[in-house]
Amino acid sequence: MIRFAYGRRIISGVPGWRCLQQTIGAPNIRTKAQLPFHSRASSELLPSRLTPTNRLLSIRPVSWSVSRLCQSDSQGRSERGNSKEGFSLRALTQAPTPALYLGFSGLIPFLSAPVLMATTQSFYPELAYAQVVYGALIVSFLGGARWGFAIPAGSPAQPDWMNLGNSVVPSLLAWLALFCRDNIAEGALVVIMGLGLSLHYDLTLLPGYPSWFKAMRTVLTLVATFSLVATLTIKKFYTEKKIKEIQN
Repeated sequence: MIRFAYGRRIISGVPGWRCLQQTIGAPNIRTKAQLPFHSRASSELLPSRLTPTNRLLSIRPVSWSVSRLCQSDSQGRSERGNSKEGFSLRALTQAPTPALYLGFSGLIPFLSAPVLMATTQSFYPELAYAQVVYGALIVSFLGGARWGFAIPAGSPAQPDWMNLGNSVVPSLLAWLALFCRDNIAEGALVVIMGLGLSLHYDLTLLPGYPSWFKAMRTVLTLVATFSLVATLTIKKFYTEKKIKEIQN
């Protein structure tokens, strides 16, 4: 606590006064005991006059807590840093066990198609289209998950035009991918676009998801994308065969 009275300086709370001196560069103030004898005598005989700085400080008592100001400033910096801080793939270890098992088991339809075609060294358009359809379902599911996340009361993602509108875009891309039955390459590219757009929404534009979910979404999206790219690569280099012809 720092208090200033008319005609004399009363200082209490030395740490706060030292912090104030370091902050505003105030000159050293000496008490009457530290002044020379003639200065003390003149100050007692003549009426005391306040300098502009003292007059300004003596208008009313000034009090603050320096530690509280420093603490609030550090807390503000930490909060701003946490708001801009991204996630790490290490947060995947904090994911619930059911989410890990169910999430990674959802990659089986993505990976089984290129693995089977690579094993037989043949490209099966029916199997590739089934992979594209499954990818379209996943893209639509991701949009619905964002919609359902924004609806409950108290959710960090508000049910506004941005959250609800962007959650519909992946479903529309999935619908377009289903029309590419005769052109597997175009359908796979549309699904890849939907997966990447959904991941971009979840990581940067739309807030609310926990760090472990963002890390899991990143890994699952990358694996699903590479599986579709593998299917397109097999289509280019391997001969095309019909599953119905093999059965006959």
